[in-house]
Amino acid sequence: MATTATPTPTPARRRRGLPVVRQLRQAVGLQRGMLVAGLVLTGVFLLTAALADLLAPYGYNQLRDADGPFGAQQSPSGDHWLGTTVGGYDVLSRVIYGTRTALAVIVVAIVLSLFLGVLLGLLSGYFGGWLDRVLVVVCDAVYAFPTLLLAIVMAIVISGGQSSLWGGILAAAISITVIYIPQYFRVIRAETVRIKAEAYVESAKVIGASHWRIMTRHVLRNATRTLPLILTLNASEAILTLAGLGFLGFGIEPTAAAEWGFDLNRALSDVTSGIWWTSIFPGIAIVWVVLGLTLVGESLNDLADPRLRSRRAADAGETGEVTVVPGGPLGAGPAGLAGIEGAS
Repeated sequence: MATTATPTPTPARRRRGLPVVRQLRQAVGLQRGMLVAGLVLTGVFLLTAALADLLAPYGYNQLRDADGPFGAQQSPSGDHWLGTTVGGYDVLSRVIYGTRTALAVIVVAIVLSLFLGVLLGLLSGYFGGWLDRVLVVVCDAVYAFPTLLLAIVMAIVISGGQSSLWGGILAAAISITVIYIPQYFRVIRAETVRIKAEAYVESAKVIGASHWRIMTRHVLRNATRTLPLILTLNASEAILTLAGLGFLGFGIEPTAAAEWGFDLNRALSDVTSGIWWTSIFPGIAIVWVVLGLTLVGESLNDLADPRLRSRRAADAGETGEVTVVPGGPLGAGPAGLAGIEGAS
């Protein structure tokens, strides 16, 4: 029997298949502008965190140089472009190094909540029964806990009220994890319940594939297409929670790490004295990161909705394929078919 050779994707086609490139090619009009703006803002944040040692003129807890102490509440100048804080720290250096603290909270919160939420949602939706009922009740109960209040409790439990670097990071990240697990759980559970009734999943059961193989190869790969939006919202909430902890006095001390919320707390008295530079730049940094992540998330959400994506393409006078979504193929797409072939 003759066999058909599978064409090898060219480098240009591979580049067009990359997630960001694919979404940019799909987006049109205002939607594309939002996505590009969000990617630029988020990209600047990530680059600043990665190159903080090169970009910052001083250390985050440095109070003096070869010429002597910096001085408290110094206005912006050639030596200190954004001035100094009430504690005598360089504002620019604190803002730059604060990106690393923010990124650490985002990574820890997303990894924990994504792993636990997806795992529980997959088990609950696939097996159902008493396990499903118990997990649904527990996740509904978690919504009763305010995020910031839970973060304060976790800060006291983890670090005893002492704002160390990892104590503050874990307090914010764990509180976000607990609050966002139900969201990942609900999304994955709903998709799992729908997908497990598809024909390709039934076929995998007939040929003897194990439950674990079906869940990971067939169900999970097709149930994660709506996660990008939740990931960006999770990251934004992590930043705001960390800033809230610092503003209320449960954040990270300046000798342990740079943190924007703590700097805003120390700048409260400066505002009434006309000293604006100690508060406005940490505030701009928070808005910058949250805005960038939110724009990316909203754009991905629009692109994941075929009806909305088609409507916007029609409004912009463009036509083309609109069936690709950020998380992969819809329904029993290539991932599901490939999984069945691998199981056979």
